[in-house]
Parts: sequence; C-alpha cells; structure tokens
Amino acid sequence: MKLSGNTIFITGGGSGIGRGLAEALHQRGNKVIIAGRRRSHLDEVVAANPGMAAIELDITDAASIERVAAQLIKDYPDLNVLVNNAGVMQPDTAAGQIDDALMVSTITTNLVGPIRMTSALIDHLKTKNDAVVAYTSSVLAFVPLAVTAVYSSTKAALHSYILSQRFMLRDTGVRVLEIAPPWVRTDLMNSREAEQAMPLDAFIDETIAILGTDSNEVLVEGAKLFRGNPGPGEHDLVNGFNAQMLEVLSG
Repeated sequence: MKLSGNTIFITGGGSGIGRGLAEALHQRGNKVIIAGRRRSHLDEVVAANPGMAAIELDITDAASIERVAAQLIKDYPDLNVLVNNAGVMQPDTAAGQIDDALMVSTITTNLVGPIRMTSALIDHLKTKNDAVVAYTSSVLAFVPLAVTAVYSSTKAALHSYILSQRFMLRDTGVRVLEIAPPWVRTDLMNSREAEQAMPLDAFIDETIAILGTDSNEVLVEGAKLFRGNPGPGEHDLVNGFNAQMLEVLSG
C-alpha cells in the first residue's frame, strides 16, 4: 500500500499495535482516525499527535459499528484504508470447562467485529483509489497457543476469512492485507515487559516497511517460521479451489 496521502481508520488505536501503527502512519502524512471503547486512551493518543482524530467504537456492538461507519463516510469521505486491529486475548481452559462469557467476548471482538466493520465500509472503499482493508491477525492463526485456544481459533478463522475476501475482491480496486504479528510487547497477556517478546517499536518499524511493498501478508522476520507451518502452496491452493468452485456453481 502507499504509505502517505491516505485517510486511514484504525480500530483498537488507543494502545499497543494499533497506537503504534496509527502514530507511524500519521507521521508519514496520512489522515488517521483511531477508534476504541476507552475515551481516555483515545484522547491521550490524539493529544500526543496533533491532527489525528478519534471516535468511540464498541467493536462488539453491531449498532455501534453501523453508527461509526456512517459517521466516517460523512465526516471523512476520502477514507480509503481500514485497519481492523481491535482484539482481546485471555487465557482459557480447553481441557476443561470454557468460560462462556470469555468465549463469546473473544469471538465477537476478534472475528465478528472485524467482519462487521469491513462489511459496513466495503461499498464505500470500492469507490476509492488505493483502497486497502487490513486485518491484524497473529502467528497463532497458524500455530495455536494451547492456553489461549479460543483466541488462537479466532485468529485462524480470521485468516481463513481474509483469504476468501481477498479472492472475492480480486477484480476490484480493494487490496486485502493480513498483518500477523509474533509475540509483541503490548498489554495483551501482560506482555509489556516480556523479554522474549519483540519490542513494539521494532515491530512497527518492520511492519511499516513491509506495508510499503506489494506483499499481501505483512510478516516480520520473527513471524515467518510460524507462517510456514500450513505449507508453502496455501495461496495457490485457495485461489485454485475457489476458481474451480465458481465454475462448478455457475455451470
């Protein structure tokens, strides 16, 4: 994607990877609008980055998504980039009884929310030049972490949805990107001080550099080993399968 001159909406932009991406893209001459549920976090980011804008969004609430999408199209008609970044990660017990509220919240936030958000904006994005829909998934989409089985499952499902959406939008001007971070020092799972995790600044720098290429998958060096797990022919297989199925269904 081009790295300047965009109007970019980032969910989960009040902290962590979302804030890092927002600030890096803001510094490169983009109009950036961040969203999240915690107004205090949004205000802090905007105050530190004059010219950035913010809007409250509950990504688990379909009505909130529709309201925000309508407001974005009205207030920022040049919007051409959506970054679905909001997410939650909590430990669970796949070997025992899963906490139902945790399961529903994780699935709604990490999978249903991004699908709804993109659905609400996709017709608008189809009318824009250099349009991009990006999703923050995880290396756990490819190699699950057993102690966060529900989270890992949502990221695997999101990866599958991205492959389908990329195929379905192949003849439009909308690019579909997947950012799959490794373990990064953020507030997720209290990882801010984890020595084994990748420093946030280093992750953002490497990610921005890859975003500026033609790659559909944004994989920093530390993520590549995990991504190789499903096999190197996955994209060709997915595209070939879908092309074949379209012929079958239309025949």
